[in-house]
Amino acid sequence: MLILGCLPSRTFILFFVLALVSCNDRQPASPENICAIFSEKQNWHDAVVGTEEKWGIPVYVTMAIMYQESAFKFNAKPPMTYALGFIPSGRVSSAYGFSQAKVNTWLDYVNETGNSFSSRDDFQDAVDFMGWYLNKTAIRNKILKNDAYNQYLNYHEGWTGFKNKSHSKKKWLLKVAKKVENRSESYKTQYKACKKDLESDSFWDLFT
Repeated sequence: MLILGCLPSRTFILFFVLALVSCNDRQPASPENICAIFSEKQNWHDAVVGTEEKWGIPVYVTMAIMYQESAFKFNAKPPMTYALGFIPSGRVSSAYGFSQAKVNTWLDYVNETGNSFSSRDDFQDAVDFMGWYLNKTAIRNKILKNDAYNQYLNYHEGWTGFKNKSHSKKKWLLKVAKKVENRSESYKTQYKACKKDLESDSFWDLFT
């Protein structure tokens, strides 16, 4: 039987950190309910609220887009492509992580924000990236920050693609954007009911 009290301090700290990382990486048990997500993962709530304060993107919009992009999987990747139907030949794109950010776009984010040690599979970094991107969408394409439908279309197609109306001929994508909009509204309603409780249970309040 392993007795934590007998472990050397450094070993215990490493064990504790690894346990926290493991819990943070795990998908939420109830992804359809934003209150359940944040009750399970208070640090996620703190991170998304920080993104809202920094970039002005509503919590429910960021979370609805992330749900669609990765289903909250820290290591989500696009599907593999196959030559001749069975030989692996690479993935559809370089998108990766919670936010499904592509390599070049992530590098633009890092260069502009100076967040050099950021990682696409870190939740806090991922939501900060999303805040940066969605804020630039508001500036470049005049999209309201709470407009989940058009914010998602920009996120999927890119700013230039959206300007050129690349989405207009993709009926499947418009349906997906509508799903994101509906989920955003659902999250918004849910969040109103639990926001105060979540704020009172913030991570730092545990130490005050």
